[in-house]
Amino acid sequence: MSTDAAGRITSWHPNPTVPRFVPPPGAVDAHCHVFGPMADFPFSAQAKYLPADAGPDMLFALRDRLGFARNVIVQASCHGTDNAATLNAIARSGGMARGVAVVDPAITDRELEALHDGGIRGVRFNFLKRLVDNAPKDRFLEIARRIQPLGWHVVIYFEADILQELRPFLDAIPTLIVVDHMGRPDVTQGPDGADMTAFRTLLDSRDDIWTKVTCPDRLEEPAGPPWDRFVTVVRPLVEDYPDRVLWGTDWPHPNMQNAVPDDGALVDIIPRIAVTADLQRTLLVTNPMALYWPEDRGIPPSL
Repeated sequence: MSTDAAGRITSWHPNPTVPRFVPPPGAVDAHCHVFGPMADFPFSAQAKYLPADAGPDMLFALRDRLGFARNVIVQASCHGTDNAATLNAIARSGGMARGVAVVDPAITDRELEALHDGGIRGVRFNFLKRLVDNAPKDRFLEIARRIQPLGWHVVIYFEADILQELRPFLDAIPTLIVVDHMGRPDVTQGPDGADMTAFRTLLDSRDDIWTKVTCPDRLEEPAGPPWDRFVTVVRPLVEDYPDRVLWGTDWPHPNMQNAVPDDGALVDIIPRIAVTADLQRTLLVTNPMALYWPEDRGIPPSL
């Protein structure tokens, strides 16, 4: 495990390789985070991990190194419901970043509107018990109803073993849903295994459920390539649901300090799961732009 002089955790590669794959012009890293800087944006007292600073300058330098144009910054659990660090990174992006917030159920409509003005376009509900202490479904549904007028969507993070338990809750969400990391299936089961079959059943239940085909480093051991099992499971998903998939680095890889991935290697997975230029452009440009920058494409979000 790598830590800084203050004992804070480092979970990102110090010198990621430049990927062989060149993303199409306008490509979006649609799932990444920022940590701090702590001096300006303290971490939550309820945080389950204490990371070293990984602020917007580092994120945008990585974006350029990997060949991307834009970022979607997802509020990290270490910052709780204080979205100031995420808003700061968006503000410093020159219009090239949007965000997903985590909010207190007691948030006011005026505060939601301020988040929208700051570039937030979705709200995240986290059901990983190792990261959050409380996930009140009734309050989450109230938030989902309140963000509808803003045109936002819900991002939801859960593990495969609770998918069936969550189905009534997911069915009740009135907005577009984006599932983080495909609900963390066991990729060793293969594309027709129980986890992926259940997840496809979820996707087939509504045409406004999207997913992020991300994190081979989390879903398959070891952390480094070739990640063949991940590819075997995810390529058919991209081909069967091309208009409902997003991709992102997950930088700076929260809680991956014991198996830090090379971001360049993660990018080089893309042409293995999206094997044609059309699929790559849909995954990396068309879909995230429709969801996060619809005004730049002249079309509304797919709600």
